[in-house]
Amino acid sequence: MTRAIELDGVALTLGSHRFGFDLEVAPGSFTAVTGPSGSGKSTLFNIIAGFETPDAGRVLLGGRDVAATAPGARPVSLVFQDNNLFAHLDIFTNVALGVNPSLRLNAAERSAVSSALSRVGLGGFETRMPATLSGGEKQRVAFARALVRKRPIMLLDEPFAALDPALRHQMGDLLAALHRDEGFTVLMITHDPDEARRLADRFVLVEAGHVAGQGAIADLQGDRVG
Repeated sequence: MTRAIELDGVALTLGSHRFGFDLEVAPGSFTAVTGPSGSGKSTLFNIIAGFETPDAGRVLLGGRDVAATAPGARPVSLVFQDNNLFAHLDIFTNVALGVNPSLRLNAAERSAVSSALSRVGLGGFETRMPATLSGGEKQRVAFARALVRKRPIMLLDEPFAALDPALRHQMGDLLAALHRDEGFTVLMITHDPDEARRLADRFVLVEAGHVAGQGAIADLQGDRVG
């Protein structure tokens, strides 16, 4: 079976920090990426997404070596804690950027944007501006933008960290439903062990710049989440 993500002997030095990653992620899985702050979780994501170039090793996505592939051309969508919404653009346009950065959309693509907004519970929000939205609504926009990109891998870097517990739980349920419906491969950085166990089926533990463990979520030790 072709792996969704495979890091083989990946090594990277950033200043005085050295990172080394070996990782295998099955397609369609939901993996919680855990570990202490500063352990290298975001660096791992940056390598997969193409924002950092390893000094050695191979990065394969869907069985293809992406060493020479630019971030925007990789089969990856990213969702961050701060949502990365453009304050001067309405919600429709923020999502449409995920389809085509030039915003030259045909009728089918415009329909796909509206459909994605409806799927995340924001039907009718097309003309709203980001400043008028709650934190949870902004996160929904980020999910909609990831959906229209139709990439098979989704990386989420602590996407719910700024939300209150009830909203965090609600947004986790939305993400789980989208994952179930779309079947994309999810890696999500989280420091919440309950969230990891509720949403994920696998875990990856990052410590001191290396993958220190990975396996079924039932085997995740609570005191090692970070």
